[in-house]
Amino acid sequence: MTSPALETFISRAVALNRDQPDPADCVQALAPLMLDLIDQAGSFLDASHYRSDVAGYARNLIYEAPDKGLSLYALVWLPGQWTPVHDHGSWGVVGVVEGVLEERGYVRLSPDNGADTGITLARGGAVLLNHGAVSSFVPNPDHIHVTGVSSDRPRAVSLHLYGRMMSDFNIYDVESGTRRRVE
Repeated sequence: MTSPALETFISRAVALNRDQPDPADCVQALAPLMLDLIDQAGSFLDASHYRSDVAGYARNLIYEAPDKGLSLYALVWLPGQWTPVHDHGSWGVVGVVEGVLEERGYVRLSPDNGADTGITLARGGAVLLNHGAVSSFVPNPDHIHVTGVSSDRPRAVSLHLYGRMMSDFNIYDVESGTRRRVE
């Protein structure tokens, strides 16, 4: 890390992750820090963080904690790119650096008994996040959603801070009522 803004953000995020065991308290404390970080993005984002992929959105790692307890990514979304319906199994804080990011939520109607079948989801609301917007989520109940950029909007770039390495997560098949872990 060569940016004082990024170094300060990471050191404060590491401390909050350690000192705030309640995910809701942690993301509430981190959200204002993410808001400040967005304004300083030009001081640490380089060309590698803006890497995109026409096949799907790109996740570009900015920081990984040595204990894997924290990770920060720059995600680049080209027009028409969306995630599958998914959850993170972690808390997270998202800040939009460029463009408009859309999040469409899902509500779990069936009880979560740990099974990967018999999952009933209903579509929820949508949130449009402009440049400078910050959102956050906690893992329980699962934050099930799809995120992306509509095909009629320009590229979006967002910063995503998670309370773990985001090397695996659950994706959901709404029609079949199933989920599976992907790496």
